[in-house]
Amino acid sequence: MACNMRTDLLISQICPTSGHVSVKRRIGNASVVRAVVVDHNTLVKDIIRSTSSLIMRRQTLPKPQLVEETDHERKGCKGKFGRFGGNFVPETLISCLSNLEAEFNLVLHDAQFQAELATALRDYVGRETPLYFAERLTNHYKKNNNGEGPEIYLKREDLNHGGAHKINNAIAQAMIAKRLGRKSVVAATGAGQHGVATAAACAKLSLQCTIFMGTKDMEKQSSNLVLMKLLGAEVKSVDGSFKDATSEAFREWVGNLESSYYLTGTVVGPHPCPSMVREFQSVIGKETRRQAMAKWGGKPDVLVACVGSGSNALGLFHEFIKEKDVRLIGVEAGGFGLESDKHSATLAKGDVGVYHGTMSYLLQDEEGQIIRPHSVGVGLEYPAVGPELSFLKDTGRAEYYSVTDKEALDACQLLCRLEGIIPSLEASHALAFLNKLCPTLPTGTKVVVNCSGRGDKDAEMILNHKYYPMEKQFPASQNL
Repeated sequence: MACNMRTDLLISQICPTSGHVSVKRRIGNASVVRAVVVDHNTLVKDIIRSTSSLIMRRQTLPKPQLVEETDHERKGCKGKFGRFGGNFVPETLISCLSNLEAEFNLVLHDAQFQAELATALRDYVGRETPLYFAERLTNHYKKNNNGEGPEIYLKREDLNHGGAHKINNAIAQAMIAKRLGRKSVVAATGAGQHGVATAAACAKLSLQCTIFMGTKDMEKQSSNLVLMKLLGAEVKSVDGSFKDATSEAFREWVGNLESSYYLTGTVVGPHPCPSMVREFQSVIGKETRRQAMAKWGGKPDVLVACVGSGSNALGLFHEFIKEKDVRLIGVEAGGFGLESDKHSATLAKGDVGVYHGTMSYLLQDEEGQIIRPHSVGVGLEYPAVGPELSFLKDTGRAEYYSVTDKEALDACQLLCRLEGIIPSLEASHALAFLNKLCPTLPTGTKVVVNCSGRGDKDAEMILNHKYYPMEKQFPASQNL
């Protein structure tokens, strides 16, 4: 499932109306092009098994669907968002994913499950999280713009149990695993927030827990590594980063489908994984709507969230997708700049491809090989993005921008010094975009930024980062 394919080389989208598609393909450096006819399942298995690029004749991809469409999940083609999404997995996983989808649909309408989940979210996770008016941050940007500018509110997901939004989804999926009779849970983590959340949920529900984590991420996020172990999880190292850990977690799960459950924390992967994670994270946006109505009697005008694979962004955005008067802004990791090879700006610089079982935008070269992502926010280092966020880009419903490592680090320190809140470096990317956004907005505009995680895990990195002579940039006595 770690193989990928450039879909601008497809003859036909793989959600065919007929049972077969005809393709021409070139393998390796062979100059002979041979025509083959394969059925849909065979083609998908070929893609999954291949260890080299699978290159097909170019064609023009279908035009994006119009945003006026009322239901952006394509009817009659499960897990599809326009041309994105789907189920690009080996045949051995189809039955397992179908059973998971059936159980997911059941729990959505199961009053007892929903009541138990609501109780867990309230009493264990600590919801609802505050919608906090960042008064000093607001005044900082107004001061720099002649007294004009928006009001800035933070959705405080950093106050959840475990320190991030990840627990919203982890506790719900762990409950599903328990209903399915699974004994163990497998997961992959990058920054460690999903790993901590999964380990906590498994401890609460008496499930064995195995977390895969890249060696590079272990070095950067050592505090979360300790927490996972304290919570009883077995943490297995994988050479590389989050994308490599995800591939290894898939392999572990496939080898033990009958007793294990793969608990994904991202809105990527084969259907129904993106829809499940989106659904369980949508509590963020639902609370934001209620809280905004209580605070100022209306909706937010602008929603801002960082985008790696996309779970926190969709959690905030989904409630408002059909309301076009609410701007949706996703902020990607620009790393050392978009013209460098050191970034994770998939939506800005990627092409459509298939990776980890789904079709979405993907950082890849001309041969369809993965380009290694980079970000100072470890949780944003993933070469793909969720299919629904890809769809929102194509339709123009969401806007996507990027900020550099340095801008994120500056924004992190700014919030620390002005509001006494330490955001994660992932969330700091969303905060950094305020520097560009606020001067463009009229006074009174209500902006909600998803503070998706707390920055305890990043404190040492911030202090030691070569970009960041802290006291020189922001003296403690400086009146910001």
